[in-house]
Amino acid sequence: MNDDDYSATELGSHWFERPASDATAPDRVEGEVLRFGPGVTAAALRRAENSPTAVQIWHGTLPGVPAPRPARSRRPWRYAFAAVVLVAVLVFLAWRQYGPSVAVRDVAVSAPGQRLGCDGTADVVGLVRTDGRPGTLVYRWERSDGTRSGALREKVARGQKEASLHLLWTFRGPGTHQAVARLVITSPGTHSSAATFTYHCG
Repeated sequence: MNDDDYSATELGSHWFERPASDATAPDRVEGEVLRFGPGVTAAALRRAENSPTAVQIWHGTLPGVPAPRPARSRRPWRYAFAAVVLVAVLVFLAWRQYGPSVAVRDVAVSAPGQRLGCDGTADVVGLVRTDGRPGTLVYRWERSDGTRSGALREKVARGQKEASLHLLWTFRGPGTHQAVARLVITSPGTHSSAATFTYHCG
């Protein structure tokens, strides 16, 4: 083929296969004009060199446009305060659940103020004051007639600072007896207190 018979051709960018010669040309062609062969002018080359490419648009490297700054990563210290608060709450809950048990502060025993009559029953009350922590009191009652109870237990809830422990002591028959009732706390720690009252029948 001679160079004199060659001429430039213009095509729409989305028309990669030209229809048959007898087909109707489209009313409108979208896209840039592609030029081939010796018909490409120097002005067309300059426009092609200065036009942005898809790669430049995708990477944000258009001429004269500053590249976007990468987002700063969040610094770990921003969460330090929340972490400290969370740890403090967990420590407090663990201390409440598994911390020291109840502690006894004071024990006092009271008996009927008046003389107990025939076949009467005395209600002896032991008042135990605690620090308000939960736990179990282990105690026993000792009577002046030589008898004592076995080990007894009283559970105290959180915030409960007092526990009332009762001893019912019944007397029968004539006579006079000076009675002494003693409350002994064996756990936690060892504490005791006693009260005296009189039984008279005759």
